[in-house]
Amino acid sequence: MLVAVVSDDGSWHGSGRWQELLPDGRPAGEPQRVPDLPAAIAAREAAEQPRWIWAATTEGYPALLRGGVRVGRCHDIELTEALLLGHAGRWGEPRALPAAWARLTGAPVPADPPPRQPDPPGFAQAALFEAMTGPPTASGSVVLEALSGVFADQHARIRATGSPGRFGLLVAAESAGALVGAEMGHAGLPWSAEIHDRLLRELLGPPQPVGPPRRLAELAGEVNAAFGMHGLHPDSPAEVLRAFARAGIDVPNTRAWVLRNVEHPAVKPLLEYKELYRIWTAHGWAWRDAWVSEGRFRPEYVPGGVVSGRWATRGGGALQVPKVVRRAVVADPGWRFVIADAGQLEPRVLAAVSGDARLARAGAAGDLYAALATDSFGGDRAKAKVALLGAMYGQTGGAAIPALAVLRQSYPTAFEYVEAAARTGEAGGLVRSWLGRTCPPASTAWRDAGLDPPEESGSGEPQGGAPGRARGRFTRNFVIQATAAEWALVLLATLRTALRGTRAELVLFVHDEVGVHCPEQEAEGVAQAVRESAARAGELLFGATSVRFPLDVSIVECYADAM
Repeated sequence: MLVAVVSDDGSWHGSGRWQELLPDGRPAGEPQRVPDLPAAIAAREAAEQPRWIWAATTEGYPALLRGGVRVGRCHDIELTEALLLGHAGRWGEPRALPAAWARLTGAPVPADPPPRQPDPPGFAQAALFEAMTGPPTASGSVVLEALSGVFADQHARIRATGSPGRFGLLVAAESAGALVGAEMGHAGLPWSAEIHDRLLRELLGPPQPVGPPRRLAELAGEVNAAFGMHGLHPDSPAEVLRAFARAGIDVPNTRAWVLRNVEHPAVKPLLEYKELYRIWTAHGWAWRDAWVSEGRFRPEYVPGGVVSGRWATRGGGALQVPKVVRRAVVADPGWRFVIADAGQLEPRVLAAVSGDARLARAGAAGDLYAALATDSFGGDRAKAKVALLGAMYGQTGGAAIPALAVLRQSYPTAFEYVEAAARTGEAGGLVRSWLGRTCPPASTAWRDAGLDPPEESGSGEPQGGAPGRARGRFTRNFVIQATAAEWALVLLATLRTALRGTRAELVLFVHDEVGVHCPEQEAEGVAQAVRESAARAGELLFGATSVRFPLDVSIVECYADAM
């Protein structure tokens, strides 16, 4: 059962309207007004568990959660529109419901509204649709008409992608991820303010009324002394670069991986300063006061916020909590965390998507790199790892040269898979993930497009070069990283369904790591559910493949104790 639903005033607390739809999006009945929308949704969810069609999960679901209402399934119009626009080579065009409806009806296409804050005051659908309708007449019935019309259009466009099964799975997983993101933000990650304060004081010293804490001041003094200067601010890259230049050392930037290769007495205190300064500014006392309340850290997650499909956050830095700060993430009394981390995910994805039978056999092993080493690299695991990561990230120099030669000879199908993606990218063509997420337009740098730099490959930073070659390196990894993000998203959606009806709550999702907070007596069952969901995700994406997607699963009281 499909039900399109809108709130009359945008608050999702009062009245609203809904309409049943056929699978292809055509109306299955007349629109109905609902006096108490949250209560009606809760009752219908308990009775039928329909798939709710709404403009954007971020618009109403947080308000429903605060009212105690949860839903099992949805179709997020905005996220789906972004996927379909990208597939058509129109990445970045307005994707909100008013824009989609305008394109469908031939009206001027309005720009998307600015990013929504959680439950913004005064946000109403009449205001949202003012640009579409002209006069402020966007009643709930008008919005409902747009919602059902755009859904029908999206259904047709999904069927026209050429791979409706795969793309449909991507749309379903993306919408399920939006539900999880809202639920995680609502539940929050258990956080001990007391332990956090103690950690900060141990690392930084006590907070000061004005200026940085004591340890940062001490390190700043050491850096100044090493350079024979006064007044240098170690947090200013420009000042640090000038100081190194005066010392006769040419440093291209102040990133840690660059400084570690510099011989100078200022390097050691400078590296420590940079690490502690980042903790102070990103996860210090001010951060705690802003983001932690009632024993929970509640960020706003942005599913699909990165072009590869990985998540982002709107403030709070939930995806980049330093390991030392994770000691403050402590389960409630009588509860535990089940933390699951997918090891070697991207190489396993390459084995699955490329169709390389020899690499797939290695992917069936618990340690893929060790299996590769035994098969083709004379037992040298490090060389096997360099080769595979170099192929995926476009690292072509140094130790990667002979390793890549072995990889090309032993696993030609897998090697050609990423090479073809790189050639298409260099030529300006469209490159897609396994399920159909499409790469963005040409970019001259990885960070412009939001992809992570290849830290694990040992190259540290993406190499320079012409824009075409840079795009080739981007698309080479996009087909793997985006597919890995899809596997993780399907895992998350499958696990969410498996946990329904239990007291367990999803509280953590970082790329290929999932965290569940649950009563201690349920922990083993949750761990098994996580493993089964990982296997199911592999089956849903790749069918009958010999590639395994094993998880390192830990049951811990403190997040920092996970493997």
